[in-house]
Amino acid sequence: MVEPDLSRLARTIGDPTRMGMLALLMEGRALTAKELAYGCGVQPGTATEHLKRLQRDGLIESTAQGRHKYYRLASAEVAHVVEALMVVAKPMKVRRPAGAMGAARFCYDHLAGELGTRLTAVLLEREFLVVDGDAMDVTERGKVWFADFGIDVATLRKRRRRFAYPCLDWSERRDHLGGALGAAVAERMLELGWIDRQKHSRVVSISELGHQALANEFGFVIDSLASDQAVEISS
Repeated sequence: MVEPDLSRLARTIGDPTRMGMLALLMEGRALTAKELAYGCGVQPGTATEHLKRLQRDGLIESTAQGRHKYYRLASAEVAHVVEALMVVAKPMKVRRPAGAMGAARFCYDHLAGELGTRLTAVLLEREFLVVDGDAMDVTERGKVWFADFGIDVATLRKRRRRFAYPCLDWSERRDHLGGALGAAVAERMLELGWIDRQKHSRVVSISELGHQALANEFGFVIDSLASDQAVEISS
């Protein structure tokens, strides 16, 4: 009989440096070993050994491009595990912009923080989305809205990854929209110029156009101004 080796996985994730690397990769972009080493405060040689362990256990994958090797999370499911751990982890104080991370960030490739949870709440309230157990689905009204927004729901359903599901947000303690649909919403907002990624960070910047669009389209405003102070977080 074959069973998942949960104890090995726990030991792999439980190392502070490896957990830090997974958290850095939660922004959804590929990073080099040197960037991950710098982000976790370890030497490149040490980082390489940690990356080998993460890759052996199927948590990350790598792609060679020229002289560099880039690492990313192996799947959206890995990102979901990391985000779930952030929900249950005991908070600790670190110096990080207090407002920005909680206001808007990426959870792998979909939107999290206040922006992600409030957007999801509006889509549910307007009955564009419905919760079905541990999944979400698009209603007939929702199909029309998503099409007008520039998202082809039928095409997303054909992808191998889960279509849509509620992802519990560690900072808001409410659900945001995960899955292929959540990623498509984030990508569309990037295309429209409503939001932008901050380099080597999960933080999302909301443009002036984005603030206006969120107010007009969804009826809310996000205060994304960050203050440099100690803040309790779970990662």
